[in-house]
Amino acid sequence: MGWLVSALAVLIVARAGPAVAADDPALLRLFLTDGSSLASYGEPARIGDRVIFSMPTAATPNPPLQLVNLPASRINWERTDKYAESVRAARYRESQGELDYAVLAERMTLALNSLNETADPARRLVIAENARKMLAAWPREHYNYRLTEVRQMLSLLDEAIADLRAASGEGRFDLTLTAVADAPIASAEPLMAAPTPQEAIEQALIAARVADSANDRAALLDTALAGLTRDAAVLPSDWLEKTRLSVAAQIESERRVDRAYQALARRIVARADLQARAANVTGLARLADTVRIDDKTLGGQRPEVVETLIAVVQARLDAARRLRLARDRWALRQPAFRTYSAAIKTTLDLFVRIEPDLEQIKSLAGNTPASLMMLRSVALQILSQAGAIVPPEEFRQAHALLVSAVQMAGNAARIRQEATLAGDIARAWDASSAAAGALMLVGRARDDMQNTLRPPQLR
Repeated sequence: MGWLVSALAVLIVARAGPAVAADDPALLRLFLTDGSSLASYGEPARIGDRVIFSMPTAATPNPPLQLVNLPASRINWERTDKYAESVRAARYRESQGELDYAVLAERMTLALNSLNETADPARRLVIAENARKMLAAWPREHYNYRLTEVRQMLSLLDEAIADLRAASGEGRFDLTLTAVADAPIASAEPLMAAPTPQEAIEQALIAARVADSANDRAALLDTALAGLTRDAAVLPSDWLEKTRLSVAAQIESERRVDRAYQALARRIVARADLQARAANVTGLARLADTVRIDDKTLGGQRPEVVETLIAVVQARLDAARRLRLARDRWALRQPAFRTYSAAIKTTLDLFVRIEPDLEQIKSLAGNTPASLMMLRSVALQILSQAGAIVPPEEFRQAHALLVSAVQMAGNAARIRQEATLAGDIARAWDASSAAAGALMLVGRARDDMQNTLRPPQLR
């Protein structure tokens, strides 16, 4: 037993080394379904059916980063996840592994000391078995770090446990104790070196090829072109010239497509606005088909533009349907509108007679006693006529404004008369305010009535 304990102690402290800090973001890889890969500076974010990550665009210690947004369906997630696990394991070995192994060594040392200091065979067996369970579980939780040493220690502990069982008279055989950690030591996905200047440019072009957004493609192509210029001195000359021509051609092609879709958008929006104002529901319904046909003619290269245009057309279609319904209702209500207009015309004409006197009160220009008497008399007459008219629902608010205007006109005449008798300029200003309010309200009432008499328009 003594030599077994000594051997375990040697294995525990063998080849210990200092921990290395690894605080910088890991350089991960996203493997595409076509077998190519893209570098990701730090962990990518998977949001719904999208994956967003920062891709280094230069081979420098602190590279510029390009935010890339791709469909998640273009990613081989099995390889990508395995590679991320390999990176985590490597960074663990470089940074935390030795510290954790030191903790394991301390715990195992304590267990061995306790084993040496215990005389009871049964108790010694329990200590050894517990140490063995702890040791067997450690590799799975620590990226198989120091797995070779752990396996050797497990083998020695198994021998010690077998001796202790024999000494205590036990003959049981526990599979949970004899099983040896057999997780593979090799990385699930081999680690790759950081991209070279050429590879960084090639990755930008790969990302541009699989990006489904025109804006993202344009940004990635511009990034690749800038990289070609920046790293021209270290890039293969033949590859540089060929790639520069290819990227320039792609950028020009994207711009031509953009101009074509911009023209389509202007044409469709103008037609949609025109037909919406005309409440042309049928024309707008056909316009959505026109967008799809024109998109197909252009090669279906801007799905985001088409989606926006369809939404614009749909919004105009909904507005046109509401406008058509309002116009149909307006047409049905025309008999009631004509009846009310004829009835209220006399009332409005009477108000026209007193407007000059209200202007005089408003400006404090002076009013004769006869004009004030006439104003109050006409106001009462208007109130009587307006009270006998029942307005349609659409005219109720305007009718109420007219009644309020007439009431304020009568009050303006009364207050002006009181101010004149008392020689009170403050009351004269009160009369001015009442007259101004009456003129404002009757103006609003007329406007509302005229708007209601017109066919509804698109707002």
